[in-house]
Amino acid sequence: MDFTEEQITRYSRHILLPEVGGKGQQKISKAKVFIVGAGGLGSPVALYLAAAGIGTIGIIDSDVVDLSNLQRQILHYTPDIGRPKVLSAKEKIQALNPDVAVETYEDRLTSRNVMDLIRPYDVVIDGADNFPTKFLVNDACFFAEKPLVHGGILRFEGRVFSIIPKQSACYRCIFKNPPPPGLVASCQEAGILGVVAGIIGTIQATEALKLILGIGHPLTDRILDFDARQTAFREIRTKRNPNCPLCGDHPEITELFDHEQETCQLPTSGAVSVS
Repeated sequence: MDFTEEQITRYSRHILLPEVGGKGQQKISKAKVFIVGAGGLGSPVALYLAAAGIGTIGIIDSDVVDLSNLQRQILHYTPDIGRPKVLSAKEKIQALNPDVAVETYEDRLTSRNVMDLIRPYDVVIDGADNFPTKFLVNDACFFAEKPLVHGGILRFEGRVFSIIPKQSACYRCIFKNPPPPGLVASCQEAGILGVVAGIIGTIQATEALKLILGIGHPLTDRILDFDARQTAFREIRTKRNPNCPLCGDHPEITELFDHEQETCQLPTSGAVSVS
């Protein structure tokens, strides 16, 4: 595709980078990214990918904007309270960059619709606020062979890593199953420092762009943990688990299914399997 003069100016700081250039910006402009959730993580992901010029952004979220969301969900403004998050998100994305096509899905992600939804997209971003959806997205991306960028936040902490199906450790390699309901507090119960969502979300957006451009080293087989209280990052090495019920040598999970819904985001660090 040929860029207009306006687009060359808009993306000039990308084009100046030798690792991106005009060809890389073309890759970005042709790419399609699917974001699960238009909340704390999905907001910065969507805004930065839109600013970068991603060709198509898909967003699924069945929720409406609540006053308590505005402390961290930067896609939404006070007048959006009560409106569907996906509609609010689409308005902000297209106001930032009208080049971007936005596909919205005001629905809950389930085992019945997930494969059809992610099929047209190149990269999937996990911005879900509950474990059942995170496991479902992981499983669907494995079966569809779609790169997945996971993110999770709670209190003062965040976690992010990328998954290349059949090449790197998947979510179930590390956290075999969702924790029992009630074991891990939700953001609603335990709180979340709003800026942590921005930090983790922008790292997720960075990972998506790296995967699209084919540059650098993705966060595969590595979990990046962030502690806002110490302003410290910690890298935890992982590896594909041969006993993983999904991608292991003798898989037990051969089709998609729905776990019981439980709103929470970040398994305890003690649940991490390290190599």
